[in-house]
Amino acid sequence: MKGGVTAQLALASLRNRPLRTGLTALGIAIAIASTVVFMSIGEGLRKAFADQLAGLGPDIQVSYGEAGSELFPTVPDLPFEYVERLRADAQRFGFRWAEPELTYLRGGLSPTQSFIFDGLPTSLPLTEVFAGAHVVEGRGLTPEDEEAFVALVGASVASRSNLEVGDTLRLNPQAIFEIVGIVASEAGVLENLVIVPFSALRQAMDAGDRVTSVLIKLEDPSRAEAVAAEINAAYPDLGAQTQAGTLSVVQDSLRISDFVRLGISAIALIVGAIAVANTMMMSVFERTREFGVVRAVGARPSFLFSLVVFESVVLSLIGAVFGVALGTLATTVVNAIANDYVGLAVAAVTPRLVLFAVVVAAVTGLVAGLLPAGRAARVPIAVAVARE
Repeated sequence: MKGGVTAQLALASLRNRPLRTGLTALGIAIAIASTVVFMSIGEGLRKAFADQLAGLGPDIQVSYGEAGSELFPTVPDLPFEYVERLRADAQRFGFRWAEPELTYLRGGLSPTQSFIFDGLPTSLPLTEVFAGAHVVEGRGLTPEDEEAFVALVGASVASRSNLEVGDTLRLNPQAIFEIVGIVASEAGVLENLVIVPFSALRQAMDAGDRVTSVLIKLEDPSRAEAVAAEINAAYPDLGAQTQAGTLSVVQDSLRISDFVRLGISAIALIVGAIAVANTMMMSVFERTREFGVVRAVGARPSFLFSLVVFESVVLSLIGAVFGVALGTLATTVVNAIANDYVGLAVAAVTPRLVLFAVVVAAVTGLVAGLLPAGRAARVPIAVAVARE
């Protein structure tokens, strides 16, 4: 019964001051919306990376130096002799194949002018590296193309950069690749790459006897973690990493960025909390006589305290509802832009994120309402009733 009376009085108070309630709720809504947008980027990137890595064929990626020191190694610093040594140890470790890879990032003024060139031996079927890889238009690469300056372009790259079969891509002033095919696959990562022959890219980059990494496919993929550990023990200068290990590195990196984004969101939340506290404090001053009358008829100070806190929490939750809706709309816009530029949905509003936003709003309202509630509970009856 007491809880019902508290709720009725609190809602009546908020309805009686619609403009103030609306503006304060708007402040909380903007704070919650910013939190949803910032945190949804982390959720979206986690899902995107998991989906991208899930369709990759190689079980292990070997790079120079400690595994995980570079999330996406691009500088060709791995001596080619290690490729030959790993191939010689194929039976010992249970390799089905071990192939070199070269990666080159060509930056541009915009995403439509930026490309990731991935050099792979043309003798290696593309389906071995990217699950479900298939040619959408044009043709694939053949062993005869190993020295040729030809390229396969991922479907997303082709779409956002308006590329077609027969067009050319300039890697540097000396190297121009002709597009001979457009490809897609179950692994979305392929659709954001430009696949070129390994030997041709090595010549274009003047990489000499260095490669970016070695891709390894095992006879028994279930032994990936054990084999990676064996490679690390046998080759101290190398770092072997499984798909799960790569995803773990991604998760750790995103976890750090989560704290950064949450810190930025906290600024907006603090401003929202101050707005709620200010609104509730003004409400307490305006209702001093009302509170005195309530006390005079037998209400305890704890009742007034809970009333003001309840109003504060309800006000914050109203803002949270609109904030989640606004944040969801904003993430839709972010994903539309990201899909257009990089072919990925980088933001995702998940149930746990919505729950987090609601809990944050409730806590914000609770904390913001404590000081005004304390003042309401301490108002002397005689002073309150006598006040005009």
